[in-house]
Amino acid sequence: MNLFPNRRNLNESAQTMNGFARICSLLLLTASLCPATAPAQAWPAKPIRLVVPFAAGGNTDSIARISAEFLGKQIGQVVIVENKPGANGALAAEAVARAPADGYTLFMATAPQMAVLPHLTKTPYDPVKDFEPVTIVASNVFAMAVGSGVAAKTLDEFAALVRAQAGKMPYASAGSGSVSHLSMASFLTRAKLDMVHVSYKGGAPALADVLAGHVPVYFANVAEVLPHLTGGKIRVLAVSGAQRVPQLPGVPTIAESGYPGFQTNTWNAIAAPARTPKAVVDRIAEAMAIAAKDADFVKRMNAIGVQVVCNKPAEFAAQLREDFTAWGQAVKLSGAKLE
Repeated sequence: MNLFPNRRNLNESAQTMNGFARICSLLLLTASLCPATAPAQAWPAKPIRLVVPFAAGGNTDSIARISAEFLGKQIGQVVIVENKPGANGALAAEAVARAPADGYTLFMATAPQMAVLPHLTKTPYDPVKDFEPVTIVASNVFAMAVGSGVAAKTLDEFAALVRAQAGKMPYASAGSGSVSHLSMASFLTRAKLDMVHVSYKGGAPALADVLAGHVPVYFANVAEVLPHLTGGKIRVLAVSGAQRVPQLPGVPTIAESGYPGFQTNTWNAIAAPARTPKAVVDRIAEAMAIAAKDADFVKRMNAIGVQVVCNKPAEFAAQLREDFTAWGQAVKLSGAKLE
């Protein structure tokens, strides 16, 4: 028996060991060049876009800018407001729905895009399936505003005037299928009143004609009427919320004016593309929950006629489902068509 290994075998073994050593060295060098931290940077690592479905200067834009400023301070990153008007807000909604679900594109969602428009036309997005609800930032109710030429001082007196001119008295709205139109149509159905709908291209011209005395009444956003109440050209008979609003403490709700249960409102909320990580959604919601307790934030929101909500994602989701059904029924009752 040969007790000594063949020299050729020894050389092959040495070469194999040397090759293995080189591979191990290469792997160690590669590992030393990689960061020891997680493969993805923690959110937020870059500025965030908050897409607004309307032009700059309106109520939704103001809410978005106040929210973006507060959110940015809370999360330590810049939140940029991007106005993307068009197609009744569907353009912005679709853009966000199709954006990467990474937390860097958010939507300043409003009830019209999420709960009304899909009942008026086929939208390129599904308000429930294509978004992650984050939080309803603020809500606002509607004010039944009449011009100075209208003799009625209460809702009952106004209803009596309408009955006396059944089917003849006009009312203004911000457009067919708008929340102002649907709110008034819902009230008329509930009160069994008949009026003529006059559709405008937005709330500003509708309110202008009420102020000028061309149309007697407009179911306006509270924020729209506040600047005009001191001039004597307009007054508010009732508001559409479940409770009176702090900006108009002396004005009763429609519910307490003889129509119990009547309620309509709209909201502005933050939504993210579907499948955005839950940790990101929760982080944003938690930051905005702090806003609800911030006196300056609340004061700024109240100044533009809205009430701060800042609820949880699950609460927003439940509200969206409820409103989607309710506004769908209002669209059917009104016979509204998209203009």
